[in-house]
Amino acid sequence: MGLFDRLRGDDAGRVVFLGIDGVPLDLVEDHPDVFENLTDIAETGSGGRLESIVPPESSACWPSLTTGVNPGETGVYGFQDREVDSYETYVPLGRHVKATRLWDRVTDAGRDATVLNVPVTFPPSTRVQRMVSGFLSPDLESAASDESLRATLDDFDYRIDVNAKLGHDDDKTDFIENAHATLDARYDAFSHYLAQDDWDLFFGVFMSTDRVNHFLFGDYANDGEYAEEFLEFYRTLDEYVGEIRDSLDEDTTLIVASDHGFTELTHEVNCNEFLAEEGWLSYEDDDHDSLSDIDDDARAYSLIPGRFYLNVEGREPNGVVSESEYEAVREELISDLESLTGPDGRQVCRRIVKGETVFDGAHDEIAPDLVVIPADGFDLKSGFGGKDAVFTQGPRNGMHKFENSLLYSTEADLDLSDANLFDVTPTVLDLLDVDVDVDFDGESLLAE
Repeated sequence: MGLFDRLRGDDAGRVVFLGIDGVPLDLVEDHPDVFENLTDIAETGSGGRLESIVPPESSACWPSLTTGVNPGETGVYGFQDREVDSYETYVPLGRHVKATRLWDRVTDAGRDATVLNVPVTFPPSTRVQRMVSGFLSPDLESAASDESLRATLDDFDYRIDVNAKLGHDDDKTDFIENAHATLDARYDAFSHYLAQDDWDLFFGVFMSTDRVNHFLFGDYANDGEYAEEFLEFYRTLDEYVGEIRDSLDEDTTLIVASDHGFTELTHEVNCNEFLAEEGWLSYEDDDHDSLSDIDDDARAYSLIPGRFYLNVEGREPNGVVSESEYEAVREELISDLESLTGPDGRQVCRRIVKGETVFDGAHDEIAPDLVVIPADGFDLKSGFGGKDAVFTQGPRNGMHKFENSLLYSTEADLDLSDANLFDVTPTVLDLLDVDVDVDFDGESLLAE
């Protein structure tokens, strides 16, 4: 409850949503001693699995979580998307999200929202009372919605994101210190505006969890060099969640959720290199580094993460796959992908999803024809610069996972038996008693 609501005695329901990017349910459930507060929330309220979306990447997940609709409606499919009728690509930002955000619906209903550090929200909205954009924002100065917010965050030594480059070093000490500093400043900002703002919806995201998972999850999974530092980081995060919970009154519901899960990474899979070796993809010359460099004979290409496109006549500028042969060619590609095995002999593709089964909406022109959900350990990449091999290894030892994201809430009457990311927005609106005439892809988890 915000300061002015406390003064005016407003007893309408309110919601605090805390995003913990990429935190897997298994991690929390396996370590109740580390996650004492989340464990207690599950025991006194609700807690369980939250299925992510296809593909399970933050750039696509957060737009869907905050709108309640699939990428066919949001228009954002991953960290890199293709321009319609072009081979040019771009990095989707908040302005590329076509569907209406949760906080805008709250504002339209005459309620107030404070929104801090949500990925894919740049530039910040001026419709809500306060916003600082998150992941993919160029700097704090342009990410903050007003000068007062910017000055306050400067005082907290707030930073948009962890310095991921530090994670590439063999010695992870500086990376871990940077991750903790980022987490601490984020908590300071959240607790400050939770106390100071007059909000009905407070929506904040801890992104540093994703960064820590990318560079330290393998240490955790194998009791490696930084396993204890990994758990200590999460112990601090859980303490911050507990302090925020303790600051809220009984009329405020706390929801803590991740956008996707995580698992150990053992091999990066260079999908375009695989397509080139199998005769699906070729380039105009040896000096190639982007999608626009593919030649007229290419039948397929890939964009991160695990999205596969046929080079279709009438859809791509130089498409070669005709409408009449589309299905046969797609089945051929599926067969080739199913035959892909890693250095350890395991099948790379756990599941191959046809685009039309998961993407539907007014902005599905750039939807992929296939999306691969990989087996644990195989992280699907898609660079066009050319790799020496299909399977390589890099500095990261953790990767996104579809199945094991999570949701915890102080609201005991949530049915999480079949919950997914699309359910979050309608659930929050239900808790706020905000009615909207919208066909969401999810539904409220609040028991009737």
